[in-house]
Amino acid sequence: MKKIRTGIIGMGGMGCQYASLILSGAVPYLELTAVTRIGGNRKEWAEKELPEWIPVFQSGKELIEQAEVEAVIIATPHYDHERDAILGLRSGLHVLCEKPLGAHVLQAERMIREAEKQGSVFAVMLQQRASFLYQKLREIIQSGEYGHLRRVNWIVMDWYRSDSYYQSAAWRAAWPTEGGGVLLNQGTHNLDMIQWLCGMPERVMAFCREGRWHDIEVEDDATVYMEFPGGANGIFIASTGDRPGINRLEIDLDRAQIICEDGKICVREPGDGTRCSSKVIEGKEQENLYKIMLQNFVAAIQGKEELIAPGREGVNSLMMINAMYLSSWRKQMVELPLDGEEYFRELKKKIKIN
Repeated sequence: MKKIRTGIIGMGGMGCQYASLILSGAVPYLELTAVTRIGGNRKEWAEKELPEWIPVFQSGKELIEQAEVEAVIIATPHYDHERDAILGLRSGLHVLCEKPLGAHVLQAERMIREAEKQGSVFAVMLQQRASFLYQKLREIIQSGEYGHLRRVNWIVMDWYRSDSYYQSAAWRAAWPTEGGGVLLNQGTHNLDMIQWLCGMPERVMAFCREGRWHDIEVEDDATVYMEFPGGANGIFIASTGDRPGINRLEIDLDRAQIICEDGKICVREPGDGTRCSSKVIEGKEQENLYKIMLQNFVAAIQGKEELIAPGREGVNSLMMINAMYLSSWRKQMVELPLDGEEYFRELKKKIKIN
């Protein structure tokens, strides 16, 4: 079976990581045949790792129009995802986009419509869906063995980022160029997991602290209250300013409490009197999650597998995040599904455009 010729648009940290995986042969039917220009501290990597025969294009548009590719991986800053994805889709290419799909829901919705119109494979890099533990957790919840959701709490304090991280690229940590902070950049994975495991909340109330731990204009600390259909509720807390950090997910069902922490799942069931019984599911050693997602992207193009993270599902966590920002700005509860136009009007005030 022939290899799928692939280009990478955006050769920063993630773009170089994808290139390394493909060049190593980790994804057998994916062939790297083009990249966009490489700048900053990635030039040294390119000199050592990137074969001279791979052409380097000045922009995503140039790569899409001139390179011999059948698929593109997009790893540019958030606001650019829409532009490059739609260009690729309209050119008949398959597209894998880094998370989040965009900075706001309207961008994601336009990308999804274009993918459906063209019939191309359109995936989003939400690699935590490939994790054995989260897949097992979803299996337990969806089995119905322990009843319905009562509560979900997730404290994610292991996203620590230094000041140098925010200074590593000019687009980071600003409303006009990144579109958000810890919720949009790091928390996208966790919030995708919440909706993937528990369903979408129907309303949120958020408290986002902008520049609490770093000299930045976007939030680096957030606490969110969520309400779900059927009466369940939840709390989500995320920060890039704490170390040592903690990452603890608790899901309460009618007949069990499930705790996911330190690479294992603990299912606690009520017993006689005050006692309870517990069973532990240990995580297992896995292949690189990015590798699994790239392999799945290839298999979907070949018609052999369904996508683990279809692009159309990438809008869910983005909508949650946009609603959380809107709630924090207005200091009020926000209903879901979110009106994308309403959010974009408020976002424009933050980035000071007409």
